[in-house]
Amino acid sequence: GMVHRAKHYPSQLSGGQQQRVAVARALAGKPSILLADEPTGNLDSKNGEAVMGLLGELHREGATICMVTHDPRFAGHAQRIVNLFDGRIVEDSAVRN
Repeated sequence: GMVHRAKHYPSQLSGGQQQRVAVARALAGKPSILLADEPTGNLDSKNGEAVMGLLGELHREGATICMVTHDPRFAGHAQRIVNLFDGRIVEDSAVRN
């Protein structure tokens, strides 16, 4: 957990810690739509999977999640994948999970 860092300023946290705090803040209000730009970008694989688990739980509760990632492991969690190249859609496919 991050409880021991509750009184720290963002500049006193590592990039991964800042990322985890940002994800926690985004999920705290149980949003119906979540835009996530590289939510696992600064995280190790264990914390990245934990974040994906939380996003999956939010989706199962009915939220729509639009996530940007460069990591195919995390893209595989999606129901739909849209690939862009130079700002244009080059592939749009449904995924069977």
